[in-house]
Amino acid sequence: MSSTAAPSNADQADREARVAPNSGSAARASAVMAAGTVVSRVLGLVRTALLAAAIGASGGVSDLFSYANALPNFIYLMVAGGVFNAVLVPQIVRASRQPDRGADYVSRILTLAVAALLVLTVLVTLAAPVIIDAATRFTDGNLALATAFAYWCLPQIFFYGLYAVLGQILNANGSFGPYMWAPVVNNLVSIGALVVFLSLMGAEQAEAYKPETWTPEHTFLLAGGMTLGVALQALLLFLPLRRLKLGLKPKFGLHGTGLGRTGRLASVTIVTMLVGNGLYFVNLYVATIASDARQTLTDSGRPDRIAGLANLDIGAMVYQLPHAVIALSLATVMFNQLSAAYAGGNLPEVRAVLSRGLRITGVATVFGAAALLAFAGPLGMLFSESPEVATLNGIIIAILAVGAPFLSANFLLGRVFYAGEDVKTPLKIQLILSGVGVVLAVIAGVLDPRLIVPTLAAAYSLGNMIAVVVSHLFLTRAIGPYGAGQVFDAHVRFTVAGIVAALAGTAVSCAFGGYDAGGYLWQSKFHALVVLSVGGVVMGAVYLGMLKLLRVAELGQLAGSLQALLRRGRT
Repeated sequence: MSSTAAPSNADQADREARVAPNSGSAARASAVMAAGTVVSRVLGLVRTALLAAAIGASGGVSDLFSYANALPNFIYLMVAGGVFNAVLVPQIVRASRQPDRGADYVSRILTLAVAALLVLTVLVTLAAPVIIDAATRFTDGNLALATAFAYWCLPQIFFYGLYAVLGQILNANGSFGPYMWAPVVNNLVSIGALVVFLSLMGAEQAEAYKPETWTPEHTFLLAGGMTLGVALQALLLFLPLRRLKLGLKPKFGLHGTGLGRTGRLASVTIVTMLVGNGLYFVNLYVATIASDARQTLTDSGRPDRIAGLANLDIGAMVYQLPHAVIALSLATVMFNQLSAAYAGGNLPEVRAVLSRGLRITGVATVFGAAALLAFAGPLGMLFSESPEVATLNGIIIAILAVGAPFLSANFLLGRVFYAGEDVKTPLKIQLILSGVGVVLAVIAGVLDPRLIVPTLAAAYSLGNMIAVVVSHLFLTRAIGPYGAGQVFDAHVRFTVAGIVAALAGTAVSCAFGGYDAGGYLWQSKFHALVVLSVGGVVMGAVYLGMLKLLRVAELGQLAGSLQALLRRGRT
């Protein structure tokens, strides 16, 4: 389900979609966000590939670092993210319309936010040993190294929060670009740090890193480099902030800010975030059981190539690509259309916008899922240190791919509630999904360690499917029938076209030795890229041909929506 996947910049784009001021600026903002998201995602893929080369995707330290590096974002979203996005954002937008453009109010908010983030970050960082011990199943050397990584990574909490506040101030004043493009700098810095690490310390395939052979110098280059990227991502926003000439300065005092009233109104949204991120925490904890079992399995003479947290992170990153690039961009414009329809009391238009959005988005997300299934192997190879680990990654990607279209569909269904300013129903839905997710995670946790992460991936996909059913039931009660039958029929046609395209892609993969242990595909990352390039063209052509054969009108609508989005983004 969507809440179980790791938080990402796509989540930030989602929240930005809720505060775009009007349809014209929303379209321009969407184009900027889409461009920034695409570039950032591409660089993120490069960074992940380099990280896999540096410490592996199933090595002795890969999961330890993955957990420590994910922890700051998770803690920020769970403790402060809901407050910032549900409480501060509306206030900042409202204050920006004042004669002083909100300078006094924003100065107070920024001062409060920096102080609160600093206290939170210091306390959490000091508590790193307690947090890692209580929140993971790591033991002995694994526990010690994960704690060392956490000391370097947890300061990211401060910079994640600072980035969010500064970005929302910029957005409220019509400056959308810096917020969405700053993560590009983060990725570039991280890529640079990984290149230095590989040059000085060597790659996982040659060094076979373990906690016993890991040094403080390794930690400094790896974890320090990642934290530097997050810090620069936030600090660079001060440059465009200065160009706004708001005259911001440190100011203490909350009198007249209205935070108490807004906080009470936003409390349901905050609880929803806590519940959703709580489920993500449970999944992290269960994944560490598999990670910590590797050494035990090795000592007992059993295979040590079992999927762990790093493999799950890689799979989640890859399967969210169609959603992040297509669904989020289209949802921004759709959200404004939904809000306008709700404001005018036009429920038929709400239903029409939702039905159209689900069908148009499905054209892209179903193809994305088909491509992930057909090319799970070469995709896994890009983010692995060996063909054996690539197989692990491929399995996880293939399992997650099944739920990819449902992830986007549920996201769009949820926008309808927020457009109608209904925050209680999403909380009810999240409580149901989190309950299901926890049960599935507990089941995964009692299995053989080699099955834990694949089962968690299956839980993600199953959760996304259940989420669509639950959201549909609640939504139908709220707005009436919205043409779900028509949406289903359209997706059946997309699926038929996707299956035929996937078969064509599988044939390409097979021709390049994808089902032969010594085949061309498995010999290098470059070979995997060749297969993806050739296969992608073939799959795309077959998919388009099938859509035309099946007379899928939504194909033209998707092309028109994207062209309109880009045209408005340039104006």
